[in-house]
Amino acid sequence: MRTELVSEPGLADHPNEDFASVGLPASGQGGSLVVLDGVTPPRTGTGCLHSVPWFTARLGGALTELTVSLPDVPLADTLSRAIARTSAAHAASCDLSHPRTPQATVVLARWSPDRVEYLVLSDSALLVEGADGAVSAVLDDRLARLPRSALATDAMIDTGLRNKEGGFFTAAADPSVAARAVTGVLPREAVRTLAALTDGAARWVEKFREGDWADCLALLRKQGPRALVDRVRDLERTDAAGTRAHLGRSKTHDDATVVYAEL
Repeated sequence: MRTELVSEPGLADHPNEDFASVGLPASGQGGSLVVLDGVTPPRTGTGCLHSVPWFTARLGGALTELTVSLPDVPLADTLSRAIARTSAAHAASCDLSHPRTPQATVVLARWSPDRVEYLVLSDSALLVEGADGAVSAVLDDRLARLPRSALATDAMIDTGLRNKEGGFFTAAADPSVAARAVTGVLPREAVRTLAALTDGAARWVEKFREGDWADCLALLRKQGPRALVDRVRDLERTDAAGTRAHLGRSKTHDDATVVYAEL
């Protein structure tokens, strides 16, 4: 089994808001991966005393533990439990009803000798390579399908779209959001490789269109996650004005995280 993990902040003087881990049970049977992309807070505040990195570390740590220690609990239920645990850690001190309370996108995958489970919530990506070499992307595309006019301001997003019907969902303070995630189960023999990417790393495909998802996985296999992140950074630097990015981007550089696992 081969696993590789890279996580790099978008700016050297700003903390990385992503989280990533790989869990391997002591039994040696199976494993799990967790990738979170913390949502950068607005300058106007979040109603919370804690930073986004604090939140992603708490939620990611809980998910790493629970995906391994509770192998028979479905991933949506695991996410629900992890959100509840994280919320309880700061409910007494913070306003968790605030629309910008610390939150994150989520990718989970867990494999055992007989199956591979997955969960995706919001705009990070999970790539799945089948036994035949075909590559598919598991995406929660609700945010991407919203008209750009609806995303014009933070106030419009927070009032009408963030964690609301007809909008998009992230892991914040409400455990019930876990039921909104894209989930599935595949036979273990049908999966050869998994790769989880935050949108900062997925820019290579989604924004700069340097290749498709199969090309992306081929790059990860041959050169590793470090090479993908380095290529994204090169593209960002040479296109600082955002003229090449077909769908636009709100930041010149974003936190970029990749977990690659050959099962």
